[in-house]
Amino acid sequence: MKRGKTFIVSGPSGVGKSTVLKSLLERRRDVYFSVSATTREIRPGEENGVHYHFLEVDTFRQWIAREEFLEYAEYVGNFYGTPKRYVDEAMDRGEDVILDIEIQGAIQVKSKRPETVSVFIAPPSWTELERRLTERGTDSPDKIQKRLLRAKVEFQTAHTYDYFVINDNVENAVRELEAIMTAEHCKPKERMEIINGN
Repeated sequence: MKRGKTFIVSGPSGVGKSTVLKSLLERRRDVYFSVSATTREIRPGEENGVHYHFLEVDTFRQWIAREEFLEYAEYVGNFYGTPKRYVDEAMDRGEDVILDIEIQGAIQVKSKRPETVSVFIAPPSWTELERRLTERGTDSPDKIQKRLLRAKVEFQTAHTYDYFVINDNVENAVRELEAIMTAEHCKPKERMEIINGN
C-alpha cells in the first residue's frame, strides 16, 4: 500500500480556503484533515479531537520538548500546533494529509520535512478578496483593511510554494487541488518503488 503524502494549504483570510477544503474532504475519503492541538479553552459545541486536540499548557510544553510537533506557535497567550503523531498515522494508512496552516507554520514544516508539498490559494483579484471579506459581515472596515494588508504580505511569499491555486470558484479550485495531489503520486520515485516492490 502506498504511503500518503502531506500537503500544506495556505492562503489569506477571506480567500475561501475553508470552503475549498470542505468540498475536497466531502468527495475524498482517502484524505485526512490534520486537527491542530491548542491550549485555549474549549468553546461550547466544540469536541476534543474533532475541532482541536485540547491540551493543558504543561502538556503542550512537554510535547514541544519531545519534538512532537511539526510546527507550533503562540497566539494571544495560547499555543497552537500540528502534532506529528496523527499526521504520520494517517500517512501510514495510505491517506494524504492536509495541513491548513499559516505561512510561518508552513516554513517550519518544510524545514523539518522538505518533501511536504505546499499549495498557496489566492483570490482572483484584490477587489474580489475585499468583496468576500466585506460580504462575510464579520469584520469592521478597519479590520478588513488590516486583513488586506496582511494578505499582501502573505502574497509576497507565494512564490516559495510548490503550487499556486486561484480560487475563482470553488469547483475549479478543488479540481486543481485534486490534480496536484494526483500528480504528486505520479513522481518517478514513488512509481518505481511500486514496480520494484511487485
